Amino acid sequence: MVKAANSRGDAPGTPSPARILVVGGGYVGMYTALGLQRKLRAGEAEITVVTPEPYMTYQPFLPEAAAGSISPRHVVVPLRRVLDRCRIVIGEARRIDHAKRTATVTTLATAEEGTGDIEIEYDELVLAPGSVSRTLPIPGLADYGIGFKTVEEAIGLRNHVIEQMDIASSTRDPAIRDAALTFVFVGGGYAGVEALGELEDMARYAARYYHNIKPEDMKWVLVEASDRILPEVGPEMGTYTIRELRRRNIDVRLETRLDSCENRVAVLSDGARFPTRTVVWTAGVKPHPVLAASDLPKNERGRLACTAFLTVEGVEHAWAAGDAAAVPDITAPAGAEGPARECAPNAQHAVRQAKCLADNLIAALRDEVLTEYAHKYVGSVASLGLHKGVAHVYGRKLKGYPAWFMHRAYHLSRVPTFNRKMRVLAEWTLSGLFKREIVSLGSLEHPRAEFELAAGGHHHHLPPAPTPDPPQDSQG
Repeated sequence: MVKAANSRGDAPGTPSPARILVVGGGYVGMYTALGLQRKLRAGEAEITVVTPEPYMTYQPFLPEAAAGSISPRHVVVPLRRVLDRCRIVIGEARRIDHAKRTATVTTLATAEEGTGDIEIEYDELVLAPGSVSRTLPIPGLADYGIGFKTVEEAIGLRNHVIEQMDIASSTRDPAIRDAALTFVFVGGGYAGVEALGELEDMARYAARYYHNIKPEDMKWVLVEASDRILPEVGPEMGTYTIRELRRRNIDVRLETRLDSCENRVAVLSDGARFPTRTVVWTAGVKPHPVLAASDLPKNERGRLACTAFLTVEGVEHAWAAGDAAAVPDITAPAGAEGPARECAPNAQHAVRQAKCLADNLIAALRDEVLTEYAHKYVGSVASLGLHKGVAHVYGRKLKGYPAWFMHRAYHLSRVPTFNRKMRVLAEWTLSGLFKREIVSLGSLEHPRAEFELAAGGHHHHLPPAPTPDPPQDSQG
């Protein structure tokens, strides 16, 4: 293990600039670093951002990217351009030893160099690694499940759906056709409902260009373990969403779990069996593993125990916000306990917490008074496909086109940088003037395949999928 070079180079008698380490380049990481570089005086601090990707992903736009409404490169923000006064380290934080003020990081170069992980020393730590998908030990899930948390997964899912339509259009085997046109989504939160709504809308439109596929040939299934979907928009809007999805012949199954997807057959807890080549897993998230590999205090759910000032409880020089942090919600009604007393781990809180965190960190460096984070949740918006949506904002409930319009307007105002705002707006404008794109670029996942064949080699595809069981009654 080697220590990262630290070019401080201070003259004798000159106060050393504070070394601020930001772990994570998501909402909290990017916005905190952005606030720090804007407000810190020259020479006051050195900011290092450790992130596994050189960009920040605006996740609310992933469903539209999957549906082809927005180009994938416009839902990400390049960190090196935005954080031009920060040192960007592309790597994964493996361990945090706050007692020694060091972070152990694996970079893209460590494997090539053979020197092992590097240690980055710091004076102030901002821990914002976000979350990772929460999976369960369900047979077949690791082999056939598809996530929906990154831009790569969103584009891969779009290509996959169109590819299944191509398979269904060209096969002579009814069992293969049935499995190819069956799409199972597990999880009734934002990610699952919006991804399902946008992709079903896209596939319904694409079907007009297939001579032997009609929209009613496709089977879309939403599986949710609880008794409601989209709890953030309230019971009334959640019920409306179920009604709207079922009107589009989408099979919504509440209080149901995925028991298995072995051999590409989705088996549900209510006894239903769906031969399918598509199982999309969006059933929640869990804290990033680096939290467990740190010596910082955590709550019973594995999130960092934080104060309303966004400091880590009982620890100096450590800060956190977003998905990784259990931040008390001081606006919650009296008597609320447990999760109700904490800020929800969503983008609305993360962006605002990042601004407060940056201001408080600067105040701490200057021995000034810190400010408590307080933001009352204003509501939620969700898209269900083109011109369809639900919203519950400032106590007002909207559905259909007005909710969809509010969804777009809100997220356009929140996507970072003027550059991205204008690019997204331009794409929306053009999509209103021209027809949808229905092109699958699945070959991008194997860019060397053509050259390997030309060079006399063999392109290694994934092993063939097992033949699905004969179709059975989907109602069990």
